[in-house]
Amino acid sequence: MKTIIIKFGGSSLADPGKIRRAAAMVIASAGKGFSPVAVVSAPADATDDLLALAAQAGGKKLSPRETDALLAPGEQISAALLALAIQAEGRKAVSLAGFQAGLLTDAAFSSASVLKVDPSRLKAEISAGRIPVVAGFQGITRKGDITTLGRGGSDFTAVALARALRSALCEFRTDVKGIYTAHPAIVPGARKISAITYGEVMTLAGLGTEVRQLRAIAYAGKYSIPLHLRSSFHDEPGTLVNADGGRPGVSCLSLSKEGRRALVSAVGRRLTRVHADRALAAAGPGAAPAGFSASAVTLRVPAGRGEEALRALHAAFFPGRPH
Repeated sequence: MKTIIIKFGGSSLADPGKIRRAAAMVIASAGKGFSPVAVVSAPADATDDLLALAAQAGGKKLSPRETDALLAPGEQISAALLALAIQAEGRKAVSLAGFQAGLLTDAAFSSASVLKVDPSRLKAEISAGRIPVVAGFQGITRKGDITTLGRGGSDFTAVALARALRSALCEFRTDVKGIYTAHPAIVPGARKISAITYGEVMTLAGLGTEVRQLRAIAYAGKYSIPLHLRSSFHDEPGTLVNADGGRPGVSCLSLSKEGRRALVSAVGRRLTRVHADRALAAAGPGAAPAGFSASAVTLRVPAGRGEEALRALHAAFFPGRPH
């Protein structure tokens, strides 16, 4: 039984058309010889809407336990809707809450850790010819209390299930096509990276780039779970995340804010002072070193020059494309 985990973000499930498209992708994976298991986030903005409602009803100091009980149904709504869409295409599917999928957690409400995954229910559903659609972001304690796994927790659900099922691949389907050498909206010449290491993705997440949940990537790296970051709206290959070290050098760039300053970082493998000097020279006026390691070179620049510096570094490290 060669399983594949396909995780859909909330923006990929924002309306009926997108849910039907997700259903088609899950079914297509079954046609490629996989037994698919879908993991879903809450519909776009649903979690924030529920938190706003909680603040109105419960004031500023909210019970972590009740907040988790409130938020968990968001993912269950997505799971039921996607299961219905798969069924509408003539395939058997079953929606499962986190506890039904076997996720046992500690009692750290709002940021629970997964203690154990019992995949027996999932295996039984797959053996019966049904496609499991699992509500991400949630689990249950030994006492039977619902917990959530923190922001981006559906990512962790996906990798935890991938390990428990020994899946051949774990896909993250979102509204982007993969990881790029820089943000394409800022650097038009940015190109999609075909493969990147767990460490590089963790570095990006640590620098504030919204790639994937940091805890999920660390877990995937620890257990060598192959990841594929790709689009929910296109079927072209995305970015593979694995342990292959590849050649040393800069693989991508990151831009974030720090008060009245901007931080521009070059992320890569086995970086040296040569890379740091090259970055500083390219960044232009007002740039100053802010951090250096074998995985990242970070520069501090005036906030108004952040995007300009990012484009300059891209031209320096990825020449041959318009910037």
